Amino acid sequence: MLGLLLLQVLASCLWLGHSEVVQSFETSCPQFFFREIPPNEALEPQKPAWICQRYKNQYYFATLYDRKMRIPVYSAYIYQPGPGKRPKTWLVEPQLISPSYPKTMEKEWTVLNRYNVSLEKLSQSQAILRDYKNLTGLNRGHLNPNGHHDDYSSRMATFTLTNIVPQDEKLNGGAWNNYEQQTMIRRTQGCKTTYVVVGAVPGNNYIAKGRVNKPSHLWSAACCVVDNNHIKAWAVIAENDKNQVQLLTLGELEDVLTELHGRGQVSLFDSDCPRE
Repeated sequence: MLGLLLLQVLASCLWLGHSEVVQSFETSCPQFFFREIPPNEALEPQKPAWICQRYKNQYYFATLYDRKMRIPVYSAYIYQPGPGKRPKTWLVEPQLISPSYPKTMEKEWTVLNRYNVSLEKLSQSQAILRDYKNLTGLNRGHLNPNGHHDDYSSRMATFTLTNIVPQDEKLNGGAWNNYEQQTMIRRTQGCKTTYVVVGAVPGNNYIAKGRVNKPSHLWSAACCVVDNNHIKAWAVIAENDKNQVQLLTLGELEDVLTELHGRGQVSLFDSDCPRE
C-alpha cells in the first residue's frame, strides 16, 4: 500500500514538475527574449509545442516546435560565442511524447531502452535520427548553432532534433555559415547582450517519406543592446535551395514573414527593438 502511494506521489511530481514542454515562454523561460517578449502568435503553427530547451537541469534556449511538420518554427537564444569542440551526439525530446517523461533532452537510445518507448511512438511526436539518414543535397541544419555558445553543455544542448531542419547543404556550409561565423561577429561589436531568433518557413517538400518538412526559407534576426540608450537590430533571410543570404532590416524581415506565413503581422521582438 505504501509503495503504491509513493508511486502515485512520484507520478504527480513528474506531471506537475516544471516541464520542458511548457504552456508559455513568458512564464517559463523568458530570459532568452529581448524584454522577455517572445515573437507573437502570427508564427504559431497548427500543432505547436513550446520547449524550454533543457540539458543537465539547465535551460539553454527556447524553441517553438511544429509537431505536424516535425521541424522548429524558431529557436531563441542569447549570442555568447566561444571556442570549443563540436558535439557529435544527437538528442530528442522525451516530453513531446508525454509530460510524464523526463524534462531534459535525451539520446534516442536512452528513450527507447531506459524508458521502454517504441521507435514508432517516439517518431509520432518528433523527427528521429532515421529521418535524416541518406539525404541527398541536404543535411541537418541547426537553427540555434552550436558555435554561438561558449561551453560544451550549451553547445551540446543545440544538438537536439527539435532544433534541426533539412537544410540545403551548400547553403549550410556556405553563405549561411558565413553569416553565422563572420557577419555575426562584425555586427555584434559593441553589443552588451544580443538576443537572437532563428526560424524556418515550412515549404512544399518533405523528407523521410513525407514525415519531415523541408523549409522553403531560413531566417535570423538579432536585437543588440549596446547600452541603456542604444539598441540596434538586423536580420537575414535565405531561400533553402540557393547559396545566398539577403541582409534586411528587422522591419523588412517581419514584413516578408508576414507574407510567407499569412497569419497576420509578424512581430519578432519587443517594440523597443528598432525596425529600420
